[in-house]
Amino acid sequence: MEHDEVRRISEELEELLNQPRASVEEETEDKKEAAAPGTGVETAGTKEQPAMMENMPEETPEEPFLPEDGEEAPESELQEMTESVETPEYQEKTSKPAEASGKIPDEEESNPESDKYDTAIPQAAILPEEIYDLEEVEREEKSREKSPRRWHRKNYIRPVDGLIMAFVVPVIIMIIIFAQRGIFPFGEESFLRTDMYHQYAPFFSEFQYKLTHGKSLLYSWDIGMGVNFSALYAYYLASPLNWLLILCPKNLIIEFMTYSIVLKIGLCGLTFAYYLRKHCNTTDFGVAFFGIFYALSGYMAAYSWNIMWLDCILLFPLIMLGLEMLVKERKCLLYCTALGMSILSNYYISIMICIFMVLYFVVLLILEKKKSIVDYAWNIVHFGIYSLVAGGLAAVVLLPEVYALQATASSNFNFPKTVTSYFSIFDMIARHMGNVEVEIGLDHWPNIYCGVAVFIFLALYLVCKKISVREKIMYCGMLLFFFASFSLNVLNFIWHGFHYPNSLPCRQSFIYVFLVLFMCYQAYRNLKDISWKTIVIAFFSSIVFVILAEKLVEQEHFKYYVYYVAILFLAIYAGLLYLYKYKKVNFNVLMMMVLAVVAVESAVNTTITSVTTTSRTNYMDDNEDVANLMELIRPADTFYRVEKVTRKTKNDGAWMNFPSVSLFSSTANASLTSFFKMMGCEGNTNAYSITGSTPLVDSLFSVKYGLYSGQYSDDELLTFKGQSGDTYLYERNYTLPLGFVVDEQMENNWQMDLGNPAEVQNDLCNVIGAEQVLVEAAGETNGDTFRFTPETSGDYYAYVINRKIDEITVTKGEDSKTFKNVDRGFLVEMGYCPAGQEVVIKSAKEGQDLTVRAYLFNNQGLRSAYEILNRYPMTVTGWADDKIEGVVTVEKPGLLFTSIPYDHGWTIMVDGSKRMPRKMFGAFMGVSLSEGTHTVVLEYEPEGLRTGFYITAGCVIFLIIVSITHYLLERMKREEEEYEAGLRREEEEARKRADEEDEAEEEAGNDGNEEYFFDDEDEDPVEEDTIEQDISE
Repeated sequence: MEHDEVRRISEELEELLNQPRASVEEETEDKKEAAAPGTGVETAGTKEQPAMMENMPEETPEEPFLPEDGEEAPESELQEMTESVETPEYQEKTSKPAEASGKIPDEEESNPESDKYDTAIPQAAILPEEIYDLEEVEREEKSREKSPRRWHRKNYIRPVDGLIMAFVVPVIIMIIIFAQRGIFPFGEESFLRTDMYHQYAPFFSEFQYKLTHGKSLLYSWDIGMGVNFSALYAYYLASPLNWLLILCPKNLIIEFMTYSIVLKIGLCGLTFAYYLRKHCNTTDFGVAFFGIFYALSGYMAAYSWNIMWLDCILLFPLIMLGLEMLVKERKCLLYCTALGMSILSNYYISIMICIFMVLYFVVLLILEKKKSIVDYAWNIVHFGIYSLVAGGLAAVVLLPEVYALQATASSNFNFPKTVTSYFSIFDMIARHMGNVEVEIGLDHWPNIYCGVAVFIFLALYLVCKKISVREKIMYCGMLLFFFASFSLNVLNFIWHGFHYPNSLPCRQSFIYVFLVLFMCYQAYRNLKDISWKTIVIAFFSSIVFVILAEKLVEQEHFKYYVYYVAILFLAIYAGLLYLYKYKKVNFNVLMMMVLAVVAVESAVNTTITSVTTTSRTNYMDDNEDVANLMELIRPADTFYRVEKVTRKTKNDGAWMNFPSVSLFSSTANASLTSFFKMMGCEGNTNAYSITGSTPLVDSLFSVKYGLYSGQYSDDELLTFKGQSGDTYLYERNYTLPLGFVVDEQMENNWQMDLGNPAEVQNDLCNVIGAEQVLVEAAGETNGDTFRFTPETSGDYYAYVINRKIDEITVTKGEDSKTFKNVDRGFLVEMGYCPAGQEVVIKSAKEGQDLTVRAYLFNNQGLRSAYEILNRYPMTVTGWADDKIEGVVTVEKPGLLFTSIPYDHGWTIMVDGSKRMPRKMFGAFMGVSLSEGTHTVVLEYEPEGLRTGFYITAGCVIFLIIVSITHYLLERMKREEEEYEAGLRREEEEARKRADEEDEAEEEAGNDGNEEYFFDDEDEDPVEEDTIEQDISE
């Protein structure tokens, strides 16, 4: 039977070989075009080649930078391809080794070297136009085995090098720029920029202090009178890498942040290159070029200092890969864990990722062909389940943040009632040019630079025939959707979590950059199918666009050199494409040339548009002095707060780790902000501070100590405590305790909506029966100038009623000082003014009508208010980050007021019984007390923390169970397959043994018959004679 099968196959091959070659090529071409490029389903001819094959010099002018890669074709398709490639040319190439050895091709024995090669590249996967010289391959393999070092010098690009370069090049570029900028340790500058200066560095310092001193991560007194630290952690500090701060010294926190940014930028390039490699099933070195542009895009140039966002940017390619595996391979673990880690690291950017995941999931379902309803249902159900599980993995930090945000100004939103457009699509596309100043202000421009070569490759993507029309429609549709999202106010509002961003526009544009670079890579890897003429047309079209942009774009961000540099790099890329298409240089050399150009272009853009610096010395100069002075008051036997009068940021308490009042954070309590503004202190959407505070407000807020940059004049309200360098520590003599008892009617009688904070403070004094603390000083107004002459020496304050004025200048004799942001409604601290010396207040802009009230602070009024409010103080007997213990004695029922911001996480126990906290003055914690002596205990646990922990634990257990189950099922399946394969081998061996036995028996039988035949011959004559004799008788 085996001979019959061989004869049948030989006849079929002979019949195929007699067909015209054109028909074979047409059949092959039809099979290739039937595949869906970009969706992971490629032609069989694109089977991935080994590294050695990639570096071989090509013979035809239509070969790509690297051989085409794709998924391995099914066995049935491989058999069809085998039949289609048996052309005369192919036989001529493959018959030489057989003829040389004198063996018949059909009966050729297996060669170890050819077996090794065939394992990597099956002959059935080779198309007619992609046939390689097998003798050359064998020579390369033997050369590699004989002299590995010499072979590697000739073929020095390895498959893994693309991933390495995608990580290393951005890191090296950033370090070089840091060295050029003089950033520590290369100089005395730092990469502290905007919010990184005012928020991130202080919060990192507070986190480091808590880790190294064993403090609670649930609450902090060092920020904004007391804040939910778990919510602040979720917004700013949740990156797992930040836990390494426990190993970082205090004086190197800035450097920890700076070089964490460098590391994450490199990881962005690595993960994007890894995505391209896995999605396209390739070992192409070219993934490095696109990874570098992803890591050093315009988005990163603008927002790389937003260290809390970078984890999401580097995880995004893995999330995309995980979603594709969920849809195509039914593997859900990567998608779930990567998305969960992103949400855990920064929920805000993850909102945008989740929005896009829904969009991209629909796109994937459309791109998937020949799926049944059951398959679609499976994908939809599992996408929903594992998306929820991903959110559940982060619930332990996410739920406390959700509850905390309900107390911020962000909790309210008003959906846009009209649709408006910010700019044209042409202007947006123009921002793909490099060296354009990034936008981080209130304008809405997206930062979308990712290499000027995108102008060429996007055009090639549209004309590439290897990419399906369906894919082009889907991806181009997504790009247009992002253009609309950048320009239309409604979509912009939705993308940013149903809020308009306060500066830092188009925070979702990294997703657009991802899509653009992926599309360009699809064009890049199909260059062999694109003619040189088409490339030339794309190049000149790009040049025309740049020239038109120079004429039409009127943005101030576009300097004259932007256009010339863009044309220069477009020309360089066109030249590299020419060298590739016409094989002018060695492949390895060409790759290094492209890598160098990509690195230079991205480095030039980053240098021009990013990495601004501030003085590290100025930021650190008084740290040691402040630390020394804080040691004078630690450990304290009672609760206190400290304010740094001459401060660097509103978060100086977090930076130097002392209890403070001021705060600048997106998690700022909106009610507390309103209270600050009513009392004459500075308050904004996401910030409040002690600026504008009077001694009465300091007393109410329990601010016991003040840090000054100079020696303060003699004052009966202050007591000198110590000095270190140029920093002085003073104690305030009239500071109320953390808690004290007030009359129950005080809250109802105090008018807090009078508009003028001076009147609000005076009304408080009136309600409690004390003297007024602010006495108005008579003066006169003349247009934009207000003048008054103090009758009594003392500290004076001014209140600007006209909110259209944001800056004033106060002149006292020869001294002059400018105050900004007075339109925020805080009291202007003019300081000590001697009697008889004229004080002039003038608007910074001429022609503005200035309306001002001046006030003298009455020290006697403060003393009387202090004595009244301090009649029934709460004596703090113990305090920690998340717990306060105290004792208070009252003679009649009243309200215990505490200067602790109201938070649902606080639990109040009075004499061992749980009491319901009361929100006092719209912002603070309070509780009703009866007469007598009471023990009061306040404990804090963030709202939602316990529930979030249970959800996270449940999701982790679910994933563990699913993973173990999947592993066991795969193991059982593998064992079953191995068992069946073993049975087949045993059957085959048994069949062979049986065949051998049959052959042996047959041979033995033939031998016996032969012997018997000759015996008969010998005996026949005798038998015949006997028979004849008998017959005759």
